[in-house]
Amino acid sequence: MTFDKWFNSQSTLVKVILIVLPLVGWIVELLVRLSVMLKTQKVEHIVVFVLFVVFGWGLILNIIDIIYMCMTGHLILAE
Repeated sequence: MTFDKWFNSQSTLVKVILIVLPLVGWIVELLVRLSVMLKTQKVEHIVVFVLFVVFGWGLILNIIDIIYMCMTGHLILAE
């Protein structure tokens, strides 16, 4: 699964738009985190994926991810 590579290759504006949209943002983040988790199979990526599935629908985590993504170009623990 290479959804994370596709997402990271997009411009920052497109990434922000994809994350800001309520349901679309949750699905995009879920796919990015799933792709990274399946590719690396590291414990921290598995934990972040499970935490995102449980708490990822919250607005606060979304805002933190957007700010971090604007500064670094990728989601938190999704590189």
